[in-house]
Amino acid sequence: MSRIGRKPINIPAGVDVTIGDGVITVKGPKGSLTKNFHKNMSVKVEGTEILVTRPNDDKQNRALHGLTRSNIQNMVDGVTKGFTKELDVNGVGYRVQKKGKDLVMNLGYSHQVIVSDTDDIKIEAPNPNKIIISGIDKQKVGQFAAEVREKRPPEPYKGKGIKYVDEVVRRKEGKAGKGKK
Repeated sequence: MSRIGRKPINIPAGVDVTIGDGVITVKGPKGSLTKNFHKNMSVKVEGTEILVTRPNDDKQNRALHGLTRSNIQNMVDGVTKGFTKELDVNGVGYRVQKKGKDLVMNLGYSHQVIVSDTDDIKIEAPNPNKIIISGIDKQKVGQFAAEVREKRPPEPYKGKGIKYVDEVVRRKEGKAGKGKK
């Protein structure tokens, strides 16, 4: 039995869970999320808990069991607390600033790179070297953060670029040069 899949999901106060035909909707103080789940998985609300069960031990059902439970847990966490990703900008002349709904980034290119907020994702730039991306959908927040990081990923020689706060950039040694005679 899946250790993750069989754990019940607690429903906090102020969160409303609706389960339809293969669709689950979670409404909370920060917003509402809807997601489809596989028809083999059985999702039930019992009191203040959500239970995910599988029909048998087929390989696909075992894989979907923990995945479905994790996705529902992330939905509940998203509508109550939300998710954030923090990025650091390193490099001489590299900086970011917020102008209206746009994040304007100077990343060493001959042009500025501009990324806009979406309905689901909110971008903040508290200082010129930090970006905070937040939202209620964990997958969308992570994908958006990866797309922003992709504009100038960190390079291994000087460490210049955009990196996650907890990311460690492996540094390389530069050219050794000619030896002495």
